[in-house]
Amino acid sequence: MFIPSAELIINPDNSIYHLKLRPDEIADTIITVGDPDRVDLVAKHLDHIHLERQAREFKTITGALNGKDLSIISTGIGTDNIDIVLNELDALANIDFKTRKIKDRFRPLTFIRIGTSGAIQESVPLDSTIISAYACGLDGLLNFYDADRVREVELERKLPSTLNSYAIAADSTLLSKFSNLGKQGITITANGFYGPQARTLRLKSSFDLATQDKSYEGLSFTNLEMETAGIYGLAKLLGHKAISLNAILANRVTNEFSEHPLKTIKLLIEKSLELVTGDVDNH
Repeated sequence: MFIPSAELIINPDNSIYHLKLRPDEIADTIITVGDPDRVDLVAKHLDHIHLERQAREFKTITGALNGKDLSIISTGIGTDNIDIVLNELDALANIDFKTRKIKDRFRPLTFIRIGTSGAIQESVPLDSTIISAYACGLDGLLNFYDADRVREVELERKLPSTLNSYAIAADSTLLSKFSNLGKQGITITANGFYGPQARTLRLKSSFDLATQDKSYEGLSFTNLEMETAGIYGLAKLLGHKAISLNAILANRVTNEFSEHPLKTIKLLIEKSLELVTGDVDNH
């Protein structure tokens, strides 16, 4: 199948449209973070850096740690950006830019999201880690794809039908690999930071956190953030693996916020890299 130029936009330097990356500039293991500044927090642990590039909110550093190649990419906030990042990274791995055809040999990628989040259970402490065993998207992204084969329909029924949500499970091998980092839970991916996450400033939110008191397969709805469901859904549809690791900086039930958020994020980065590549030298 030939992919026309309006579908796959390739820049004059043979890089893909938004990320400004070329096919040989990404690793098989990709760590995603929301904030471009957090890319440097992860990259400072690398033994070698092969590439640094930034285009808009998408900052990429590719390098190596303990002999393992890694790419660290900032996605910005929200699943609208995830739609760009996941599709363009997959294109870099699995589409021949010269022929504009899908490659005969599939190249699988592994996505590890290291992000921040707010707890919606009083029992989830500040500065802890929640591993997203499932993610429920309120953003609608997967409704634009033929995604029935990857959706967790029974879990979707736990949320009000008016939300038009979708639910996706984490990759089971990655869930097992990172299981010691924290508690597993069900993550809600919202399509905004204020009203869609039940925050009220001058506008009152109609979203009720109290409705998330249900459970699924022994797991509670534990936290809110803005990317995980999109990552899980697109990764599964494209044949890749994904896991989301959430640093809990706020508890929305107790109305508390972490007193040392940067320390919490740094600790999660270090522990995650230990599992990805072995022990990390604290540079």
